Amino acid sequence: MDNTTDGTWDRLPVKLNEKILQTLDELKFTHMTPVQSACIPLFMSNKDVAAEAVTGSGKTLAFVIPIIELLLKREEKLKKMQVGALVITPTRELAVQISEVMEQFIEKFPQFKQILLIGGSNPAEDVEKFKDKGANIVIATPGRLEDMFRRKSDGLDLASSVKSLDVLVLDEADRLLDMGFEASLNTILGYLPKQRRTGLFSATQTQELEKLVRAGLRNPVRITVKEKGLAPAATAQKTPSRLSNYYTICRAEDKFNNLVAFLRQHKHEKLLVFFSTCACVEYYGRALETLVKKVTIHCIHGKMKHKRNSIFADFRKLKSGILVCTDVMARGIDIPDVNWVLQYDPPSSASAFVHRCGRTARIGNYGNALVFLLPMEETYVNFLSINQKCPLQKMSPIKDVVDVLPKVKAMALEDRAMFERGTKAFVSYVQAYAKHECSLIFRTKDLDFGCLARGFALLRLPRMPELRDKTFPDFIETTVDTDTIRYKDKNREKQRQKALAELKDKTPFPKKNFIKNKAWSKQKGKKERRQKMAAKRKHNEDSDVDDEDLKELLDDTRLLKKLKKGQISEEDFEQQITSGAKSKHKTEEP
Repeated sequence: MDNTTDGTWDRLPVKLNEKILQTLDELKFTHMTPVQSACIPLFMSNKDVAAEAVTGSGKTLAFVIPIIELLLKREEKLKKMQVGALVITPTRELAVQISEVMEQFIEKFPQFKQILLIGGSNPAEDVEKFKDKGANIVIATPGRLEDMFRRKSDGLDLASSVKSLDVLVLDEADRLLDMGFEASLNTILGYLPKQRRTGLFSATQTQELEKLVRAGLRNPVRITVKEKGLAPAATAQKTPSRLSNYYTICRAEDKFNNLVAFLRQHKHEKLLVFFSTCACVEYYGRALETLVKKVTIHCIHGKMKHKRNSIFADFRKLKSGILVCTDVMARGIDIPDVNWVLQYDPPSSASAFVHRCGRTARIGNYGNALVFLLPMEETYVNFLSINQKCPLQKMSPIKDVVDVLPKVKAMALEDRAMFERGTKAFVSYVQAYAKHECSLIFRTKDLDFGCLARGFALLRLPRMPELRDKTFPDFIETTVDTDTIRYKDKNREKQRQKALAELKDKTPFPKKNFIKNKAWSKQKGKKERRQKMAAKRKHNEDSDVDDEDLKELLDDTRLLKKLKKGQISEEDFEQQITSGAKSKHKTEEP
């Protein structure tokens, strides 16, 4: 830890409580990291802090310690239902992690109680827990916290509880201030007192003053911690200096084979494998469970509701294993001893690339990261080097690569669930690709869909707009009728057969003759013709309108068109309209 430490705890200009020092000693945190030595004194001297430091630099302790110190220095002791500190973080995994660290420090301070408010648990149980035990420190995700503020009818008045707030911390602040969290965050901030200490912590801190003001910082001290020992040209590098960052180039149909070969060669290590979508995690995760033997493999993605917390806890305890995941695991998560971070799909944003890599090489340890790129994506390496100050080196080709795709196809033929997962994964991948932030490099029109479908081990191509009216001679579909593929789950197959039987018994409705992919301009013309026909029918059926009136109306319309085109002057228009009206009036006189 020689390159990442900044002296022992007794070198701080402010004296820490003895019990905090004891806990630090028990946890073997003998030295401070730079972000800790910079933030703790400022926080404790009642300054607002906006801190940017590379991921894995020890930001959690940089706010956990000041929170406890500030609560200890309160003139009035906090009562059971009074909240003195609030920590908001974007993901439940990160919230759990912070809660664990906080719990270790408040063990020696029984006067403080903390509560964890995150998704995946029953909100009613959270309300009862809060009412029963109270809480002085709240660690929460934005959605659940916002929900708790609206639970007054259930007997929880959280708005009153936070009136005593001393400290607010926004961890991974840049993501919390993204559009996705903005509404929830603004609602929450509306309940909080203005007189408080506020800290923003992130690996990629936003520089926009409006966002800092929105978060409630008054004249914040801005802290940017760079890594020691870096050459001047690399001072802005956003990834840890002890991270070895690699990339490899392979065709879409060879990508999964390369991944499996790599994982088989690193069985005894701890690895994270990032995919772009939840559907890809579900599909490839199941495939890896079969193909990579004698290794514990877990899957986590954002659509999991109740399993995520236990899966995350189990993986953290493992000495070796594979976690297949989406970007829900990219930020702030501290998993001990991760040897490799593999990015099967490049993330949708460049900042997420940095966060993914930061799951390894944490707090002075060494680590490795590898991203798989298609041949047309190689310029992404230069982009990352310039945009994120994140240099990558090319890895030598992975050895002993074997073709495992036939086995994946066999899995799809044996179980309809696997077949459907493959189709969903393919569609979701293409959709995610189309939304990539770096659209000049990641262009859907450059994708070789036939090659990509072989890489996904698809039995047949799905119906989707991107494939319409295209042929793929290099992709050979299975000769098996995919409707005959059965679910391995007998109950699920029974339900499918029942649904098919019901569909067969139903009398089909006569199909309308829709013209597919009709040009919009032609559709519009057809609509206008229908309207004219309807008007004509109305005229023929309506006895109140005679032919003479209709002729006059048509004449007036023609004159108006001539006026608009400049073919007649306004005087001519008025004269002809008037003369027409007079002649009609004469013929109507008795």
